Amino acid sequence: MTLAIAFFILLVAAPAAVFGADHIVGDEQGWNSGVDYETWASGKTFTVGDTLVFNFLSNHEVDEVSLADYNGCSSSNTIKNYDSSPAKITLSKAGPSYYICPTPGHCADGMKLLVNAVAAGTPSATPPTTPTTPAPPTTTPAPPTTTTPASNDSPPPPPPPPKISPASSLHMSLVGVPLVLGTLIAFMG
Repeated sequence: MTLAIAFFILLVAAPAAVFGADHIVGDEQGWNSGVDYETWASGKTFTVGDTLVFNFLSNHEVDEVSLADYNGCSSSNTIKNYDSSPAKITLSKAGPSYYICPTPGHCADGMKLLVNAVAAGTPSATPPTTPTTPAPPTTTPAPPTTTTPASNDSPPPPPPPPKISPASSLHMSLVGVPLVLGTLIAFMG
């Protein structure tokens, strides 16, 4: 019975650590002419292990290319070609990846995608937005504040717990799997 419970825990915990997110390129518009892929990618965080899913018609394909070929819309030195839909591409390394449609004229019309993948457990590459200009000084002075001593000697309340980000959740899943495996091995041995 204990072995069955440990195996069940393993089955529940492992998928979160093994599989990344699926990103449907272009969402419901898919890999198609007239879609702004720069805007589509701008609000997303891509992590190593995530999968790009390109859905397209027979007049399109997907070529993975170098930066130079991406900028020049050239598929003469294609790293890999995907000619059947849906094309599923797993991001296997941190850093940028470049994709274009090799059909003549399509890349020049915007059918190109740049994805910058971060390593698992790394915070998003997008910095938080902060104001660039300071607030103007106030002309009305603030009323004086007075503090009254506390009537009891109780300590201040504890700080709130830290917020858990998706990256740290994934990290905890990656730590949890070896613990589950260790437990499973312990019960089997």
